[in-house]
Amino acid sequence: MLILLPPSEGKTPARRGKPLDLGALSSPKLGHARRQVLDALVELCRADPDRARATLGLAPGLADLVDRNADLPTAPTARADHVYSGVLYDALDLPSLPADARRRATSRVAVVSSVFGMVRPGDRIPAYRLSGDASLPGLGPVAGVWRAHLGGAVREALGPGLLVDLRSTTYAAFWRPEPDLTRRVVTVRVLHESGGRRTVVSHFNKATKGRLVRGLLEDGANPGSVRTLVATLERLGWTVEAGAPGRSGTPIDVVVTEV
Repeated sequence: MLILLPPSEGKTPARRGKPLDLGALSSPKLGHARRQVLDALVELCRADPDRARATLGLAPGLADLVDRNADLPTAPTARADHVYSGVLYDALDLPSLPADARRRATSRVAVVSSVFGMVRPGDRIPAYRLSGDASLPGLGPVAGVWRAHLGGAVREALGPGLLVDLRSTTYAAFWRPEPDLTRRVVTVRVLHESGGRRTVVSHFNKATKGRLVRGLLEDGANPGSVRTLVATLERLGWTVEAGAPGRSGTPIDVVVTEV
């Protein structure tokens, strides 16, 4: 099983640590694309901070993030599971997992990244700012860059197992499963049910996905089919409804009643 997560918009910078080593990251076949995106981002932030702030969609009070991007090649790094923060990652809380669950996370969890394509929890990265819908001078939309390179890396990481795709819409554009993979892909939506009505709530959606992944890692089950995944989640106490398979895989709804 491979669980594919979106990155967090906010990140926790490392206070100390070795500088970035692209060659040490997992999925080395992404190395060339990583270098392209990193170089384009750093060059933009060093050469034209005002344009960089506009490109990155930063408010004036966040101009320091441009400086942070400019220093990415020499900035200290930390494990990705310490750098990514925010609602989903706070609920998942990978560093606090029991040792056996943390070991599972190293092989079963991957995070889609605008700069690095895809990283594992143990990959050492610096804190960066680059949204998935950004377009870099001389390179174009980062989503387009990764669409051309990410497929092989995802297939390699997935192997013969089931892909649980928890990416947001923005990062789903980085890679879409080829037709031969869709039967092994599950997409997850979280619905809040109240008063007979079901709604999607962004904040609660992220927190629930974090708790869901944590539960799977702690439990240790490694479902190899949609049916087994649904059964596992139900055993763990979730209310789950599977839909009809489609071009992006089989959608499942996780229905919750408490926010």
